Amino acid sequence: MSFRLALVRLAALNVAGVAQHYGVETVPDALTRAHLPALLVLPVEIPDDTLFKERGGGLSPLAFAEGTRTLVCTVNHLLLVAPVGAGAGLRTHLPLLVDLMDAYFDALGADVTLGGALLEPAQVRTQAGVFPRGGAVYHGCAFRHRWVLAG
Repeated sequence: MSFRLALVRLAALNVAGVAQHYGVETVPDALTRAHLPALLVLPVEIPDDTLFKERGGGLSPLAFAEGTRTLVCTVNHLLLVAPVGAGAGLRTHLPLLVDLMDAYFDALGADVTLGGALLEPAQVRTQAGVFPRGGAVYHGCAFRHRWVLAG
């Protein structure tokens, strides 16, 4: 299986309530309210990326003597719900954010290897908060995936 196939399958993850899903070919530079809520597949680190306030580990090989070659990848799947300035602040958007996080967990739980694209079930760290994207700041949640792929 390929890294690209895993990214395509992540972008196709059917999360109830999410209006737009953007894969690596379609990630917009900027979003409008009509695009929200949206999920963006981000397999690279970008300069204004503050996800988890950590760096590195994006792509690292694991070698096992006499064993299968594997590759460990970190991919960000960013859920953006609403611009920070919209509504009455976080309390306006928090119930929807929590519901969408539950829907995300349900969707991923139903397909933890993304249709067999991953050698092991995805390990996902979650961080809800405020995220910059395309010159705006959004309420949302980052799902930081750790994948093991065949090398």
